[in-house]
Amino acid sequence: MTTTEAPPEAPKRHTSPVRRVLAFLRNTWRGLTSMRTALVLLFLLALAALPGALLPQRKLNAPKVDEYIAAHGWWGTLLDKLEFYDVYSSVWFSAIYLLLMISLVGCLTPRSFDYVKAMRAKPVLTPRNLTRMPHYRLGRGENDVAAEIAAVHKHLSGWRRVEREEADGVRTISAERGYLRETGNLLFHFSMLGLIVFFALGKLYGYEGQVIVQADGSTFCNSGIYNYDSFNAGLRVDGTDLDPFCVKVNDFTARYTASGQPDYYHSNIEYQSGPDLDTNTWRPYGLEVNSPLRTAGDRVYLLGQGYSPKFTVTFPDGEQRTQNTQWRTVDPGTMLAEGATKFDQPGITDEVQRRTRQLAVTGLFAPTAFLHGNVLTSSAPELKDPAVAVDVLRGDLGLDAGRGQSVFEVDQSLIDDGRLKKVARQNLKVGQEIKLDDGTKIRFDGVGHWVSLQVSHDPTQGFVLGFAIAMFLGLGASLLVKRRRLWVRVKPGTEDDPGTVIEVAGLARTDQAGYGEEFHKISERLISGQKG
Repeated sequence: MTTTEAPPEAPKRHTSPVRRVLAFLRNTWRGLTSMRTALVLLFLLALAALPGALLPQRKLNAPKVDEYIAAHGWWGTLLDKLEFYDVYSSVWFSAIYLLLMISLVGCLTPRSFDYVKAMRAKPVLTPRNLTRMPHYRLGRGENDVAAEIAAVHKHLSGWRRVEREEADGVRTISAERGYLRETGNLLFHFSMLGLIVFFALGKLYGYEGQVIVQADGSTFCNSGIYNYDSFNAGLRVDGTDLDPFCVKVNDFTARYTASGQPDYYHSNIEYQSGPDLDTNTWRPYGLEVNSPLRTAGDRVYLLGQGYSPKFTVTFPDGEQRTQNTQWRTVDPGTMLAEGATKFDQPGITDEVQRRTRQLAVTGLFAPTAFLHGNVLTSSAPELKDPAVAVDVLRGDLGLDAGRGQSVFEVDQSLIDDGRLKKVARQNLKVGQEIKLDDGTKIRFDGVGHWVSLQVSHDPTQGFVLGFAIAMFLGLGASLLVKRRRLWVRVKPGTEDDPGTVIEVAGLARTDQAGYGEEFHKISERLISGQKG
């Protein structure tokens, strides 16, 4: 009976913790800087940007975010905790952005060195056995080797080529073309990296602000952030060094299609910047939706428009106050609007009494009125038959509470607390008025227009445009240019068989299927000596 002993176990290799950590870091870096990872991160970045387009963003419309959270309960609160309402400044979006930049830099740096090395290197040696190449042709020439080689050089102009000499008077030419393909590939990826970097810099040093201006000659000046209704500043912008300019909105014109869709927005404005501010010189400009005003390094866009009902309040003592506050559009198809115009009675010095005499005219405005009984709605967006359905509230509007209020509504909590009470409700056409129990008269005088302007400042937009153009050029080159290799070997003939033997072989580095016809034309031209 034979006893078989198990072979001794191989000694276990013990690696130090430092080596394991270094190996982990090395493998992580290799994985991060691969092109596959860069493509995955680019896809994730596009995916991560979707919530910014689908969900309201706090920097653009904070009240809309609050409404969304209130309407969706725990789901809205969870999205808020996950920073879905501040997508572009969230930790997870910034992490993907940063990882993508690191991945691209780590991926492109070694490729750039390889590209430079390939550009400096000569075309590869002519293989000894050309018959093994995918494309091969054998022919004969009537001239000597030198003449045939000279003819080959002439026909291969535009190719990167090198001539070499072998034994027995044999001479070869190694040629290659299509280096522009890799150039375009690198240009595309470096342009993408530049686009990402300068887009991020634009977010750091740029700003956007929105403001509503009455289209009756009212003026807006870019002198500080408090002149804006909302202001979204980059991380490196504190609002103290804005480019100074002023815009005066003289009028507004709108045209609509038969279905009520806006077809044409135009506002005649005047502006001044630079030396014009010192000389008080105004320059005219026709502002349209796709024709922003460019001045002082900023762009002024026409975003939208709305109506401003004009009310005049005559108080019991004969004092009058007139306001045309902008009202918010609730139905873009008919331009039905809602809002609140607030009045503080003049001449009252007692603070307690003054807070009980404030007035607010709230309700609906219809540019083309249509009544369902006593319910007002609008049948068209054009200003044809304006009317308002208003509630008049009297009491404490909270104007001295020390906190901001919406210009479009009153604080509902003041109504719930009984500090603000409804004293009248009525539908009014232009020229009609309401008379309150204390003798106060509220007259609907007419309607004005307001326009919504956006001021955008992005010092990197020229660089972003340049990199975007370069990216498309690089993509075109990488897709259209083909890498080709060609070898020609010319052997001298013998005394019995003068002339030369010409071998031509080709190899496609890319697009193998499309090289057959191209190689046939080239080889025909080289062997026959005819120009194609």
